[in-house]
Amino acid sequence: MTATERIDTVREFNRFYTRQVGALNEGLLKSPYTLTEMRILYELHSAGTLTAAELATRLSLDPAYLSRLLKKFRSSGMVGSNRSPEDGRLRLLSLTTEGAHHFAPYIKASRDEVAAVLDNLPEEKQKELLAAMRLIRATLGDETLKPAPIMIRPHRPGDMGWVIHRHGVLYAREYGFDDMFEALVARIAADFVGKFNPAMENCWIAEQEGEILGSVFLVQKQGGTAQLRLLYVEPSARGMGVGRKLVAECIEFARRKQYEKITLWTNSILHAAIHLYEEAGFILTEQEPYYDFGQHLVGQTWELDL
Repeated sequence: MTATERIDTVREFNRFYTRQVGALNEGLLKSPYTLTEMRILYELHSAGTLTAAELATRLSLDPAYLSRLLKKFRSSGMVGSNRSPEDGRLRLLSLTTEGAHHFAPYIKASRDEVAAVLDNLPEEKQKELLAAMRLIRATLGDETLKPAPIMIRPHRPGDMGWVIHRHGVLYAREYGFDDMFEALVARIAADFVGKFNPAMENCWIAEQEGEILGSVFLVQKQGGTAQLRLLYVEPSARGMGVGRKLVAECIEFARRKQYEKITLWTNSILHAAIHLYEEAGFILTEQEPYYDFGQHLVGQTWELDL
């Protein structure tokens, strides 16, 4: 795609999105206020308190023009101001009790309109839409964007293919493993599905707004011993606590099922994973050099008494 085509694509999206916003703001526009005035009230409703400078920056408004609008809101009793407890030179703007009460029906109307749009979309499409919106905000540097919660859920159809694919891609790229490693992961995933005992085993998927960030398995090895297998975290999710959450799920599940021990096998080059195991209380019990997946490696066995 050429630079001109990219620009045209962005402009086409802007026109489409502007039409959508106009439709979704219909409830807000059915008010005695201009769109700019509604945006001011909405920002104060959303943020709680803001200085005039913060409000001008958020809405890209001329300070003098904003001052005139705020004067109007103060006169009508919609907006009040108080000195900042941290800096007495600053005045914090906020909706008054009357202002919040008066503005509430417009917020409800706007939310109802958005809900109507979402209700027309299947669950998966809703997730895709929200993820795309978050991606646009993050890519364009929206500093107000808050991290979405990371959800841990059981596996479902399609997840095993993702696990195999991502292991194959990442280990080839970062460690130079050949396709025999991907074949091993495929066998482990197939064995898990074929012999799955939900009473004593599980696979967990870490997900954020529909995007898979990581996975882990806990299977019954023998007697009172469980085995943690195939811990994986997407490179983009490193540092977000995903691996820690997944290991914690394994340990909690194993204790709930009254396992006596968790064992795992890993490679010495997987430093981040090993740090998580040590942090969770696992002890290195055995290590041995070997050659596989096209690499000279050191295999390690770690155990955790429960």
